[in-house]
Amino acid sequence: MKYYERIRELREEKELTQRQVAEYLHIGQTTYSDYEFDISRIPVERLILLAKFYNVDMNYITGVSNHKSEFPKK
Repeated sequence: MKYYERIRELREEKELTQRQVAEYLHIGQTTYSDYEFDISRIPVERLILLAKFYNVDMNYITGVSNHKSEFPKK
């Protein structure tokens, strides 16, 4: 699964709107929509924020792994 598919899946699992996630990321809803439709590439910093938000590790959110581990604690 590609990262843009994964971020949409995670958002829908939590029953959140694109606008709600965009507000968390401090971006516009259109920008976030562009990430989910692979129109724009999402910056790594925002992927990290999303991984923390959804409490999943980066391997899962980027589609490297299908195993949903928690975001690492410091």
